[in-house]
Amino acid sequence: MKINTSLTPAKLRKKTARVFELAGRKIRAIDASWDSAKGTPVFTWKGKYTSRGWTEWTQGFQFGMAFLHFDATGDEEMLQLGRAKTVKYMASHVSHVGVHDHGFNNVSTYGNLRRLILEGKIAKEQGELDYTEIALKASGAVQAARYVKTAYTQPWSPVAGAAGVVPGGYVYSFNGPQSLFSDTIRSMRSLVVAHQLGHVLMGEGDKPINLLHRAVEHAATTARFNVFFGQGRDCYDVRGRVAHEGVFNRNDGQFRCSSTQQGYSPFTTWTRGAAWLICGYAEQLEYLDTVKGTDLDAMGGRRAVTDLFLETARATSDYYIDGYSSKDGVPYWDSMALNTHKLGDITKKNADPFNAHEPVDSSAAAIAAQGFLRLGTYLTAKGQKAAGSKYFQAGLTIANTLFDEPYLATEKKHQGLLLHSVYHRPNGWDYVPRGRQVPCGEACMWGDYHAVELALLIQRLAQGKYYTFF
Repeated sequence: MKINTSLTPAKLRKKTARVFELAGRKIRAIDASWDSAKGTPVFTWKGKYTSRGWTEWTQGFQFGMAFLHFDATGDEEMLQLGRAKTVKYMASHVSHVGVHDHGFNNVSTYGNLRRLILEGKIAKEQGELDYTEIALKASGAVQAARYVKTAYTQPWSPVAGAAGVVPGGYVYSFNGPQSLFSDTIRSMRSLVVAHQLGHVLMGEGDKPINLLHRAVEHAATTARFNVFFGQGRDCYDVRGRVAHEGVFNRNDGQFRCSSTQQGYSPFTTWTRGAAWLICGYAEQLEYLDTVKGTDLDAMGGRRAVTDLFLETARATSDYYIDGYSSKDGVPYWDSMALNTHKLGDITKKNADPFNAHEPVDSSAAAIAAQGFLRLGTYLTAKGQKAAGSKYFQAGLTIANTLFDEPYLATEKKHQGLLLHSVYHRPNGWDYVPRGRQVPCGEACMWGDYHAVELALLIQRLAQGKYYTFF
């Protein structure tokens, strides 16, 4: 990526304002036309949102976007839309035991509503605050209960000489107890928000299970088995490379192999999976700053946990920036998919969403950009100004690209906001326009949500403020 060092949040004000203007139209268009009997809108097909049954993981983005739009613009209709639809549709997501997506669905809705109340953006009504907090407590506990142990009992760290954290268990994916997804790191915010609210998961024999500890343990296991650090783990061990999935033998808890559900192979990087890690670990680093050191003693101590989180965030971020991102900051859907070589050196030129070989994924870019801004802000606050500036400017560079055509959907009839995203390339779920060879021109609910969330974060930064759930 060619990082633009001259960008500032203030210089992107016109572009973020355009994002909010277009997002308002899209949110209203979807709300007016969507039939809830069809399930949840997931991604667009010929410009219209459609559903694809797999798991119900995108509804929180649909209604969470309304809260973000109100936050940015003060549009009261959006606030009321978010409130009404959260009450009507989101309760089942709070108690959904079959998914790893609570951070996506419930923090994006109940979490955003609670945040608006606590920030004074809306009048505090105690009953409304109470119900959001009950939902967030329950969601964090339900997500934490989807847990299995590994066979590993020794502390581990990617940092030489560090104390390390035991990769002793994980919150498993919808594939089943054998499956650890990289995506799930972003759902750890549901556990830590619940912990912040004083909640615990009650286990057998009334044993209280610490939600913070479970989140840290999951993060340690993800880093140990789904992220590579250039330390000779296998023949393809490149620092920052990410495997979408880790597979464990459930008879003995041993790690067996890397895998992927949506990437090209276990030995390439599915770029949206990497983006979830970039954003997820950066956000967890922010949360650690709110935690007492004694609360982390059982996990190896603050230094051990912070070292692991920070090195994981930096490794995955560096590989995005230097390893597979296009010059303008937008990656293709996988770092080395089958036909990527036909594109030439993808790092030396801007991404081409209309190419004939492999699709780009703008949603991965939007997710990663937020992570870069958070990581950069975190490092700068810790006195690491040069490193912090690198990541921060990378985030702004990506936003500058995404918040303009051909990525920003300006066509009124198109229900999507952020174009050229990919849902499931191996399964062929994405729309390929007539005359094209690969998917392009479509949007997805998580891409739209994260584009708006990225714009809100930049708007706050331009105002000398910040945006966080913690």
